[in-house]
Amino acid sequence: MKDRVQKAINQIRPNLQADGGDVELVDVAEDGVVKVRLTGACRGCPMSQVTLKMGIEKFLKKEVPEVKEVLSVA
Repeated sequence: MKDRVQKAINQIRPNLQADGGDVELVDVAEDGVVKVRLTGACRGCPMSQVTLKMGIEKFLKKEVPEVKEVLSVA
């Protein structure tokens, strides 16, 4: 599952990079919880939680149905 999640993240990364941000995969747990680290302009951005939940999490759940939740870690 981790490889599939990484491929999906690689698909969404150019959208974040276009705005000066980025996302990197930290961990994929067996229970479907994905941990990512937002970097660049995304780090500390007031809209980062919206990006995380409505953008990254929504896309990952569509691409990899086993994903239950996406969390941001420092």
